Amino acid sequence: MKRYTWLLVFLLGINLLSSQECDKTLSGRVIDFHDGVPLEAATITFNNRTIVTDAMGAYAISELCETAYAFTVSHEKCNSQVITLDIAKVSSKDFYLEHHLNELEEVKVAGANINKTTSGEEETIDSDIIEKYSSASLGDALKEITGVFSLNTGSTIVKPIIQGLSGSRVLIMNNGVRMQDMEWGDEHAPNLDVNTAGNVTVVKGASALRYGGDAIGGVVIIEPNKIPARDTLYGKTMITGGLNGRGGSFSSELIKGYQNGWFFKAQGTMKRFGDVESPDYILSNTGVFEKGVSVSLGVNKFTHGWDAYYSFVDNKIGVLAASHIGNIDDLINAINNQNPEIIRDFTYEINNPKQEVTHHLGKLRYFKRFEELGKWSTQYDFQYNQRFEFDVRRTEELSKLPSIDLELKTHTVTSDFNFDSNPNFLWNMGMLFRYQNNFANPDTGVRRLIPDYNKYDAGVFITGEYSITNDIMLDMGIRYDYNRMDAEKFYLKSRWDERGYDKDFAGFIKENFNSQWLTNPVFDYHSISATTGMQYIFKEDYQFRFNYALAQRAPNPSELFSDGLHHSAARIELGDLTIDQETSHKISIAAQKNTEKLGWEIAPYANVINDYILLEPVAVQLSIRGAFPVWEYRQSSVTLLGLDTKLYFNWHKNWRTDHSFSIVKGSENKKSIPLINMPPPKFDNGITYKNEDWFGLQMSLENQYFFRQNEYPSNISVFSPQQAKDVFLDINTPPKAYHVLNVDTSMKFEIGEKNKLKVGVAINNILNNNYRNYLNRQRYFADDLGRNFLLRVSINY
Repeated sequence: MKRYTWLLVFLLGINLLSSQECDKTLSGRVIDFHDGVPLEAATITFNNRTIVTDAMGAYAISELCETAYAFTVSHEKCNSQVITLDIAKVSSKDFYLEHHLNELEEVKVAGANINKTTSGEEETIDSDIIEKYSSASLGDALKEITGVFSLNTGSTIVKPIIQGLSGSRVLIMNNGVRMQDMEWGDEHAPNLDVNTAGNVTVVKGASALRYGGDAIGGVVIIEPNKIPARDTLYGKTMITGGLNGRGGSFSSELIKGYQNGWFFKAQGTMKRFGDVESPDYILSNTGVFEKGVSVSLGVNKFTHGWDAYYSFVDNKIGVLAASHIGNIDDLINAINNQNPEIIRDFTYEINNPKQEVTHHLGKLRYFKRFEELGKWSTQYDFQYNQRFEFDVRRTEELSKLPSIDLELKTHTVTSDFNFDSNPNFLWNMGMLFRYQNNFANPDTGVRRLIPDYNKYDAGVFITGEYSITNDIMLDMGIRYDYNRMDAEKFYLKSRWDERGYDKDFAGFIKENFNSQWLTNPVFDYHSISATTGMQYIFKEDYQFRFNYALAQRAPNPSELFSDGLHHSAARIELGDLTIDQETSHKISIAAQKNTEKLGWEIAPYANVINDYILLEPVAVQLSIRGAFPVWEYRQSSVTLLGLDTKLYFNWHKNWRTDHSFSIVKGSENKKSIPLINMPPPKFDNGITYKNEDWFGLQMSLENQYFFRQNEYPSNISVFSPQQAKDVFLDINTPPKAYHVLNVDTSMKFEIGEKNKLKVGVAINNILNNNYRNYLNRQRYFADDLGRNFLLRVSINY
């Protein structure tokens, strides 16, 4: 009986299907999701039928049954979409496609990076250059950009200088997160692994307001390569070895992508070098041991997505042993005679003085695109930075304790909306909230350089770009930032009275501790930043840009509170509570031409900074840990004038030459005193030979010429106990001019169907010249690096 029942149901079903009326119609339009423009000649395919939209993007599909259909909607340069509709419930439907979806497929497109500004000066280095500096640092790689120099503490601690400005005036954005790693210290290098970058962009000046209003020097933006929205698995391993330092580095990454937008990436790096060498001697205690790991995962669709990112960096860095001086006369002799007091045999050991720094960074981001409106993004990130600085101390037990022990925790929430539906007028608005806590461990046995503090930041901004014509574009923006610094610090009563704080800041005193005051300094800062400019493109190959930027920067903790020996900086630093915020007015102009055969750019600029905060040597002080220069912070109104130029010729399909020149002059406005640590003029010339038919052979020869910095502040006199009189200390005089000759060559080989092997050999300082870099803070004690042979091997799989 059951068998006949099922047969009856089956026959009735067939009858119902055969008698179903297919007289329904579905109509609508196919529209660009991004800007609402109708898409002509889009196709809608289903059940072997294809419908094509008209000039208005409209379509009509007749003879549909009351059932569900899977429609495939396609258009040239768009990713297709498959959309299922129940015709019994729907009679009209607009389909949205997006021309910009091809960005999800991108792995790497050299030279195709989206500009961060319209009128600002910016330049990008891609993964080929980053690979070249795999065993070096971010600061080393950035020197490939015209107008960017480096402030060094030896060869391993490298900070970028952009058009004469560094430290807290330069923002570093790492995968969308502003780095908070005690950047106020001249010898505090960015705690990130350059191997995580897909490309690095430098925006010179404060025109990129969305990243921060206090970027008086500029912004360094590190971005990973995009992960394609397709089923794929690939990776890269990079191995580098160097003779100078007798070490190397290993870096590897693995990436998995899925068609549905999911992705996963893991990356790790390890670097180990021993003592590096000058042409004539070993630079003792200059080894480095670095480890880093990062992971990211998420979903990247055009309409929405999220991603989570975590990175960990662990650095152990030796500080030149000769920079620790036992008495004042030894310091005078070391600086005036320029001979290192300590030269030992080569070793991989890293002894005191040294730095041990760890940095954790975590990020969670979500974004959503809205039809014919724009994209909303919101992000939370957390950073934890711990810094130990170990000194040469009186006993073995004390030497085990760090002289500086700082913990910095930072929580940041950002949110912005990018209105990009109108291609002629793009504007972006957003906000930021940040809380930061610094803990300075008192159990170090020495006076704390930086106190405990809580810092609160809030900011809002709005920027816009308007296209007057296809050739003329304007941009503008304004930003407001609020900063509060709430610190708790002990001051020696003698120092408090000496600096006049007893009159100006008596309200900060909380408790009396014999010879010290416990104080609670609280400062509020309100900063306004703004930018406006234009870009004019003419005759297709020519471009002119003009930009004005106003930027204000609140003082950092070091400038306010420093009070003691900063040994990795080899100096005693004294902050000043009276220091106020800086205000910068910068005008930049750039004219350029780019063709296949020839390209050039000329970019002059002027930066007037009111209440510029500078740090300069004023005396020498003998402590129980040795003799050190005393450096004090003060303020003055200054002007920086500079010029960046570059030129290239493609003489032949295989031959190219590159040339660049940068100069910046800085001086105090009222006293006409040259500013300290202004980069000397630099002239770069390079010639490159390429031949893709010879396994992608590339050979380049580069000559870097550093002029002598002839403008510098006066030296100081100090008392010599040995000579029982004041003597001249040659602490500010720059070293002589020098040039460095470098060569780099590489070849590519196919390994199997998909794998590629790239081998490179570089020789830096081929002539093994003796030189001292004016911007290397250890130039007082020793020469810079001698000749170095480097071997690079990378495998893409």
